[in-house]
Amino acid sequence: MTKVPIEINLEFTPNPNTLKYELNRRLLVTGTENFTTREEAAEFSPLATRLFDLEDVAGVMIGPTFITITLTSQDTLRELNRDVMHTIKDHLESGEIIVTPRPEAEHPASESETARRIREIIDSEIRPAVAMDGGDITFESYRDGVVYLSMMGACSGCPSSQMTLKMGIETRLRQELPEVQEVVPV
Repeated sequence: MTKVPIEINLEFTPNPNTLKYELNRRLLVTGTENFTTREEAAEFSPLATRLFDLEDVAGVMIGPTFITITLTSQDTLRELNRDVMHTIKDHLESGEIIVTPRPEAEHPASESETARRIREIIDSEIRPAVAMDGGDITFESYRDGVVYLSMMGACSGCPSSQMTLKMGIETRLRQELPEVQEVVPV
């Protein structure tokens, strides 16, 4: 049986400090795993840990078929890109675990119908759209007309993230749920 070679394609994101690496294989079944420190990565992801060991890596987000790298500096971009691709390929070829699944957060049984509907819209419409740019957005909570979202990967610190929140997500949620007054990042 012939093994399909690992293909890794670099994609630039709207966030100038974040690079997206698209792969021709599945890394996660669903969702994303976001790591902002090497210590957190060491607990859950050997691959993310190896990527944090590279100079100028400040964050790693692993998605279903992509990895987003947040940079501390763009000074060594060419070398870093080469090292990231090499590290990803070596790790995948080794057959080591990519991510140890974390316990899934439970949604409170008392979650309101509005919160349930917001979560549904975020998960089915918003998350797939921002994943195309190497990011992820998750629902945190809804209180008194305000939706609180966590932004990860390319979305975190992106210059256009406020426009995405206000013009995109807030507008979409208000179309469906008039009780939503504002969307803010946490």
